[in-house]
Amino acid sequence: MLENMEKAFCLKGKTAIITGGDTGIGFGISTALAAEGCNIAIYCRNQARAEAAIEKLSVNGGIYKWYKADITDFEGLKTAVDATWKDFGHVDILVNNSGVSAMGGILDYSEELKEWFTCIDVDLNGAFRMCYLVGKRMREDGKGGKVINITSNSGEMCNIPSFTPYNVAKAGLNRLTKCLAHEWAQYNINVNAIAPGYTESNLLDVMPPDAYEMVKKTIPLGRYGKALEIGATAVYLASSASDFTTGTVITVDGGYSLAR
Repeated sequence: MLENMEKAFCLKGKTAIITGGDTGIGFGISTALAAEGCNIAIYCRNQARAEAAIEKLSVNGGIYKWYKADITDFEGLKTAVDATWKDFGHVDILVNNSGVSAMGGILDYSEELKEWFTCIDVDLNGAFRMCYLVGKRMREDGKGGKVINITSNSGEMCNIPSFTPYNVAKAGLNRLTKCLAHEWAQYNINVNAIAPGYTESNLLDVMPPDAYEMVKKTIPLGRYGKALEIGATAVYLASSASDFTTGTVITVDGGYSLAR
């Protein structure tokens, strides 16, 4: 419970699991939390990228480890969560950041519907798996905790071109956030979400230059977001400053969704 502003945003001594915390928005969140003193457990699949991320984080002087984890593999995630609790003793913060996208018209998919099922399984089911596994451990420890789901402004609108599976998965994650916030309040576990808009990351590298400039013009603040800005919002939701905030989805998109 927040009593004064002296250490309102301090995360010293806290430990956070961040899925996909080695790159893009995930690394922006890792960077921001580490700068406030948080120890970081990165869940990802790429060892070289994870080790490079940890080397950059090391300037903050905390404890940083990575765990090989596939967000669609329940048993593998269970093993990683058990190892994290063994290594750190307790986890205070879970950031569900891992995600994929799927673009194109639904009627153009093959009958395997791979785009749909992959997106739902990673973006929605993957976050649910982590919430289930980490939430159980938080409840057992009895110390409470903070869960932060990275959704998207797409969870509240239909983007052009079509990203239907992605939009549906993120809308589902918004609703999951609110349901868990209500259910887990009794355990002193706050559950909130951040809904970014277009943010500078490796995902924008594939965007043609003309499309990049066209989209930028549709953002009222006139630029793309920075991964560290999403990280700064995560610091608020991970810290004592947000102890009375739960079930909230914070949109960080430069005003893009205001006219849509």
